Amino acid sequence: MLKGFRDFILRGNVIELAVAVVIGTAFTNVVNKFSEAFILPLVRLLGGGGDTPEDAGQQLGNSGEYLNWPLFLNALLGFAITAAVVYFIFVYPMNKLAERRKRGEEPESESPSDEVRLLTEIRDALVAQRGAEPSAPAQAPTKPGD
Repeated sequence: MLKGFRDFILRGNVIELAVAVVIGTAFTNVVNKFSEAFILPLVRLLGGGGDTPEDAGQQLGNSGEYLNWPLFLNALLGFAITAAVVYFIFVYPMNKLAERRKRGEEPESESPSDEVRLLTEIRDALVAQRGAEPSAPAQAPTKPGD
């Protein structure tokens, strides 16, 4: 069951989709903050004003409108940090693992799976019933009449 889950997660398209969602969400924040910091004050300036945040930013003439560039810079920095974390935690290791798989150097699992362990026990029990050595390979049953 865990092997199936691991194979599902390590499929390239699952990781790519997760990265796309995270990066898309972070980029949405950048676009929203750009709109709030630059576009909205320009529209207010051209349209006659409205409520403006006067706590930060650069004033546009004597209109009372402010370009809130620190808001946008903060969103841009947040996007860069999010993108870096996603790349170095998820994308880079997955790319390295994919390269190793292509070269045939994928590390083997440290212990055999439960299925392999159970099949080994069954094989050893059958071999013990026949009175042979457990290390000897069991022969396939033959059909009657062969």
